[in-house]
Amino acid sequence: MEKVRIEDVEGRPGPAAVSRPLTDAVGATEMALNYYELAPGDSFAYGYHRHERQEELFVVQTGTVTFETEAGDVLVEGGEVIRFAPGEFQRGVNEGEERVVAFALGAPRDRGDTEIRRQCDDCGERTRHTIERTDDGTLARCLDCDGVTGRFE
Repeated sequence: MEKVRIEDVEGRPGPAAVSRPLTDAVGATEMALNYYELAPGDSFAYGYHRHERQEELFVVQTGTVTFETEAGDVLVEGGEVIRFAPGEFQRGVNEGEERVVAFALGAPRDRGDTEIRRQCDDCGERTRHTIERTDDGTLARCLDCDGVTGRFE
């Protein structure tokens, strides 16, 4: 058995105001677990994406998240859960004025390849991207033209 206080787990930089990876802290081996707080405008992920092998569930505790999906936008409010199958594109954003508190659970822990798509102004469309960690933060870079489309601290 492992027990941790969420606020004691060191956060990681990203597109969310608070992102705490709980997987290793609780010793999980078969699934991934993350805690998030999204300020207005924040997202869970660096872009519209899908995981090759991982099923992903988002448990929204407070606030409302707008998930962009292949079927259109889906609003998920506090007290609701949404599930994405492996290979299903999604991106959750806090488009409201209230802070969002949520958990993301993924299984299996090894998600396989993750395909990320972001709008690239140089290419004029949404393209596949890579995420690079640098000394100055994190960069989203277009795989087609190598242009930087986002910087995150």
